[in-house]
Amino acid sequence: MPDTAAAAPDERWLSLGPASRLLGVDPDTLRRWADAGRVETWTTPGGHRRFDRRRLERLVADRRSGRNASLATLGATPARVNRAYRRRYEDQAGLAIRHASARDDGERDAYRRDGRRLVGILIGYLDAAADERPAIETEATAIVDDLARRLATSGASLTEAVALFVAARQPFLAELSGLGRRRSLDPAHLGSLYQDASTLLDRLLMRFIAIFQAKD
Repeated sequence: MPDTAAAAPDERWLSLGPASRLLGVDPDTLRRWADAGRVETWTTPGGHRRFDRRRLERLVADRRSGRNASLATLGATPARVNRAYRRRYEDQAGLAIRHASARDDGERDAYRRDGRRLVGILIGYLDAAADERPAIETEATAIVDDLARRLATSGASLTEAVALFVAARQPFLAELSGLGRRRSLDPAHLGSLYQDASTLLDRLLMRFIAIFQAKD
């Protein structure tokens, strides 16, 4: 009898449209994932993308279980989390920003750019293997050190600076929790991600306070 479990050659390789429908994302999103190397693809001699159905089906299973899937693939991209910052962070920390960096709009923009960079690094940290995390944490620490020094010389008090940092972490953790609800992640997996994020942010906060106080 023929092996019905194996897909026929013309059914295994999917074009962009059918592949995006299988994953449940729009074609532009799948195109970006392919460009970034998150989804394997090959190009026909005519220049058209083709996707391996079996690999996509495994990716769908990973997204449903929340195991072995990157946060970006699950939907927690830096762009999405930064949109959460725009919705939530201004309300929680806007006053602190205006006080601590009131000298000019450029300085406020610099704080926001650093925040966006830090979001990307945090996502990368959570997605990274254990042996890769120390180097990524070093990147995050460098941003936090610079932020603490700038705030220390801006006239902000330690209380104001800490309030700013604490408010900045809330949108990230809230988006991580929201991801778990949207994707119905395994509670143990989500709890591990949340704990890792909280622990790293706690270490960064302690570093932030130490660098801020070093101004004296």
